Amino acid sequence: MLVTLGSSILGLAIAAYLTLAHYTTVVPLSCPNSGEINCSAVTTSSQSYLFGIPVAVLGLVYFVAVLVSALPAVWRSHHPYVAPARLALAVAGIGFVCYLLYAELYEIGKLCLWCTGVHILTLVIFVAVVTGWNEATAFAAGDVAGD
Repeated sequence: MLVTLGSSILGLAIAAYLTLAHYTTVVPLSCPNSGEINCSAVTTSSQSYLFGIPVAVLGLVYFVAVLVSALPAVWRSHHPYVAPARLALAVAGIGFVCYLLYAELYEIGKLCLWCTGVHILTLVIFVAVVTGWNEATAFAAGDVAGD
């Protein structure tokens, strides 16, 4: 739970930064823009949009949802749909990361360090949710001592 919570907070911070950098000039995109590492090339590419929505905004929504699902009261919820919804979020997140990595490596040919940070945090969330599955479903079933 704590790993998921911490990772979602960090992911939310990076996604907020990327969203601000996307929509304003007040927040510069601080990243090398030469060679294979080029955040501007990645964040301004056609692959940085999905159905007309900037990927940074989708990341913001994703990390807010994960953050809410990782709050202690929600993580320990007895509601039968909480753990499966959190797992679905984690699976969707890692699936989207696979698409974004493919786009960066094979379509754009550049990498973004901020995006890589988001990808790593999404992987950490996925692993934490999957390895915490038994604990989360035990809460849902009411099988945890002290409840």
